[in-house]
Amino acid sequence: MSPTNAQVEAQLTAPGQLFEIEEIGDTGVRTWKHAPQHFRTLLENSRWQGENLFLAYEDEHITYEQHYRQAATLAHRLVSEYGVAKGDRVAIAMRNYPEWVVSFSATLAAGAIAVPLNAWWTEQELAYGLSDSGAKVIIADDERAQRMAGSGVPTIVVRGEQWRELLSKEETTLPEVELTAQDPATIFYTSGTTGHPKGALGSHRNLGQSPMTVAYGLMRAVALAGKDPGAAAGAKRITLLTVPLFHVTGCFSALTTTMFTGGALVLMYKWDPEKALQAIEREQVTTMIGVPTNAWQLMSHPDLAKYDLSSLTTLGYGGAPAPPKLLERINDNLPQRAASNGYGMTETTALAIGNGGPDYQARPDSIGLPSAVVDVRIVGPLGDELPVGEVGELCVRGPNVIMGYWNKPEATAQTFVEGWLHTGDLARVDEDGFVYIVDRAKDMVIRGGENVYCAEVEAALFEHPAVDDVAVIGVPHDELGEEVGAVIRPAAGSSATPEELQEFLASRIAKFKIPVHYWFRSDELPRNPGGKILKTHLRREVLGDS
Repeated sequence: MSPTNAQVEAQLTAPGQLFEIEEIGDTGVRTWKHAPQHFRTLLENSRWQGENLFLAYEDEHITYEQHYRQAATLAHRLVSEYGVAKGDRVAIAMRNYPEWVVSFSATLAAGAIAVPLNAWWTEQELAYGLSDSGAKVIIADDERAQRMAGSGVPTIVVRGEQWRELLSKEETTLPEVELTAQDPATIFYTSGTTGHPKGALGSHRNLGQSPMTVAYGLMRAVALAGKDPGAAAGAKRITLLTVPLFHVTGCFSALTTTMFTGGALVLMYKWDPEKALQAIEREQVTTMIGVPTNAWQLMSHPDLAKYDLSSLTTLGYGGAPAPPKLLERINDNLPQRAASNGYGMTETTALAIGNGGPDYQARPDSIGLPSAVVDVRIVGPLGDELPVGEVGELCVRGPNVIMGYWNKPEATAQTFVEGWLHTGDLARVDEDGFVYIVDRAKDMVIRGGENVYCAEVEAALFEHPAVDDVAVIGVPHDELGEEVGAVIRPAAGSSATPEELQEFLASRIAKFKIPVHYWFRSDELPRNPGGKILKTHLRREVLGDS
């Protein structure tokens, strides 16, 4: 008989176990007792891995010891040559090169605050990030360095002579600096589609707790399947990262977790499903981490069967709604592989709620259970907690919730209320504690007073074999307020008419939820680096919205 979730949690969090829990004072917030207190501890501990592989990028391979020495050397240069002190901000702007990881580690080891900037940003957007954060130094690849050439901020360009010169006099110890769990560590800019992004200020506690949360989710899934978590913990994990490191999924669900567990991380310059298949075969990847789109495109690739994917045991994704059809595709194409779906955001330092193992097979439409140190509640418009099953705003509390927004006290006060993060996501919780994301509040379509949750309609459309990707949007209507529209990218070699899709949906969702407007496009739907569809951009394209 398989153990229950309560039994598994009790087993993993028992006193003396790795995932033992303690409370922070009388705040009600629980933490992983044995988590690294700050990044320097995580970095120092990683050095015990020695010559084991840490980073792979195309034909480049870097061991843990090499990474430690490069990070230590750069940290000393930041302090001695650029005057970086504790609390200063260092901007990192580049693609997923190994130097991104070295720069991130060096910045934090020096006691500075790492500010990963979106490598897709324009010159103006990068200038905003530099100005808002008050960055003292920029570490960038050549393309980003050229975009920021007029910033006046001292810039270190990686993968060239300047970089080699900085690292030429090797250091083997970190510069002296005192850090605590409460010290700020990172500023990740939120991927808002309107106005300027907000800088999410994360602490060293947030950073240290995050890999424990991911590891706990992995062990929970293993234990629920009736297997030994201890044996699974000792297995070497080689993770293919399919999303940018400047996104919290890439940095915390993949990078710091890999460092914490002693695995290897395989980097991609940018997402390409065929190159991902090649990397899985070449590097014997065991785990792929990204957003649902990555897994969907991998499962849809016409050459999937031509590659040796026998090493791949797990596909993990989050950051965007995962249609239940995706799990079905994984089960069909890669049977016996474990899939997991996670929920998190910039403000929760990535993963907060996860669904894996038997739970995911049984409830593919749920994002799962909160981590053992995370509390959730569903609230109404007035902030009152709603009963089980009712839809309201998802609120989260835990050691992974960030300190607030950089230099934005009003936005911080609005979003972080009495220790609870108001996510802006509409959700419900069932009687067993499983969380279901219904939609983003701002994307919900209200048709004649009826709420239409876009994620539900999108999941139904994904069931149709001709639909490769879809986004549901609201279309203004004089009488109803809004009608439901769908922007669809057909699967290769397939097509469907609006009438066919409406007939297909008729037995799946209520009539008022069925789209009455359709747009078909051959190119990919626009997404932000976190995998979320940019519906504001889509509305502008198809409706001419400003």
